Amino acid sequence: MRAPEEKILIDGPAGKIEVIVENPGAAKGIALVGHPHPLFGGANTNKVAHSLARTFVAMGYCALRPNFRGVGHSEGTHDEGRGEAEDMLAVLEEAKRRCGDLPVVLAGFSFGAYVQTRVAKRLADAGHPAQRLVLVGTAAGFVEGTRSYVTEAVPADTIVIHGSADETVPLANVLKWAEPLELPVVVVPGADHFFHRRLHVIRDIINRSWRH
Repeated sequence: MRAPEEKILIDGPAGKIEVIVENPGAAKGIALVGHPHPLFGGANTNKVAHSLARTFVAMGYCALRPNFRGVGHSEGTHDEGRGEAEDMLAVLEEAKRRCGDLPVVLAGFSFGAYVQTRVAKRLADAGHPAQRLVLVGTAAGFVEGTRSYVTEAVPADTIVIHGSADETVPLANVLKWAEPLELPVVVVPGADHFFHRRLHVIRDIINRSWRH
């Protein structure tokens, strides 16, 4: 299943949020996709974020890929994940307005995965937990300046995918985060942080996991 890409601007806490929407029609759920770090060139056109969105569209979800603050036509400035999580929640409200109160999947790559753990906590605390999370190249233990990212705890059925050759976020960081949660991590042998030539592996892992 394919869907045309629609670019929209919605109102967020810090101004306009630029969003790419792919709606297959009669969607069975909403998939929010977070892109990698905006201070290192991350945007909603990133190949991993694009692949995540297309994977969920093919499964019948309406996929939304916002640009984080200060990227593209999104207003505001980088907020180390705090404001970005608020923006994701604003995008979710717009998605529900368009598609209805459907199950929500939170997917993200790198910094976007970190943001989605914060969004998941907010939704769970509000009594409306996400259907499932998919975290690729999770920025667990990533250090920005003097700040280390504290990735939130996530449900046991979260799909965590990481490359064995990731030099941006070492696999050891993710395993250290996942171990006390007893959370399985799917390791893709030889994959770097951006999963060059292995995007199809991400899609296949999600598809296989969704059937269980």
